[in-house]
Amino acid sequence: VAVFYALSLLASGPSGDPTHANARKALAILNKVFAEQPDHPGAAHYIIHSCDNPQMASLGLAAAREYAAIAPASAHAVHMPSHIFARLGLWQEDIASNNAALRATDKMAAMHLHVMHHRMHSMDFLQYAYLQIGDDANAKRQYDELAKYNRAEIEPDYQDYYDEMLSGYAALYAVERRQWKDAVALQPVAGAKPNIQAMTYWARAVGAGHLHDAAAAQDALKHYEDGLEALRKGPYAYLLDGLKNDHQEVRAWAAYAEGKNDEALRLLRSVADRQDKVGKAEVEIPAREMLADMLLEMNRPKDALAEYEVSLKTDPNRFNGLYGAAQAAEKLQQKAKAAGYYSQLLKNCQGVNSDRPELEQAKTVMAAK
Repeated sequence: VAVFYALSLLASGPSGDPTHANARKALAILNKVFAEQPDHPGAAHYIIHSCDNPQMASLGLAAAREYAAIAPASAHAVHMPSHIFARLGLWQEDIASNNAALRATDKMAAMHLHVMHHRMHSMDFLQYAYLQIGDDANAKRQYDELAKYNRAEIEPDYQDYYDEMLSGYAALYAVERRQWKDAVALQPVAGAKPNIQAMTYWARAVGAGHLHDAAAAQDALKHYEDGLEALRKGPYAYLLDGLKNDHQEVRAWAAYAEGKNDEALRLLRSVADRQDKVGKAEVEIPAREMLADMLLEMNRPKDALAEYEVSLKTDPNRFNGLYGAAQAAEKLQQKAKAAGYYSQLLKNCQGVNSDRPELEQAKTVMAAK
């Protein structure tokens, strides 16, 4: 009863509450149950959900590390710890969790259970985690494996999710690797709902912004807003609220491409401030990191470093966050601080066969010390 009551608190809490009041109440109840019954799957599961935000993630780490062993045959149970690992930048644990979830999914599939949604969700987390350690080959493998599936053979309730994953994987792969021309060239999944195609136009806007290609950025913004209008007029208008941050980011990069720097910074900062309070998706690029990137491109390293350092507190160990902070510190002649960020980046990527130029730069700087 206590566990279900805690779940009801999580479900009924106001959306976007920066205090996470209901989550904190739920966590207090669940921690008591978990202490008394450390093999209770519901207590462990909902502790992770309670703590799935930047402010509380560390409070869910113990339960996350226990949950997979409590219910090892459940793909979802084995995956769930990675929600906390991703929040805390524990990439190797994140990867191990989701690879174990995929193995559990294979066993469930042999029992003729519907598992495609479990598989896609774990592959989503895997791609993100591999990108954070510079393992682009394994990151791309997630998309390639997903693309092999025949959409018509996926459970009908999850065909839109399949479109969403294809769109998201392609967008993230281009933007995280800073392949701006690849991002601008992305094409939306044919026939996908407007909110899903929006992911592609978001990536195109980010790429065009970095390239200062105003025409491409405006084109991406127009397509994005046309999709919002289609949603507004149709049965999926309820999805509009969840697209506000991405829409604002698209507008920011379109403004930046046109040289409207103040407007671009204002728009991104607004999103970043909201994310700091209520969190973002686990496999999403932080708006504050993008704000820092923009400031660094404007040759404002002092302001950029301040933003990177805030971002690395809410989203620790991100590849581009660490590299960006190191670059900003170098420009400020803060050599010890730059070396610290480069060192952490190399540590995260240790043992990975990567051709990322950022890692070569980090190795060069560290070798010169």
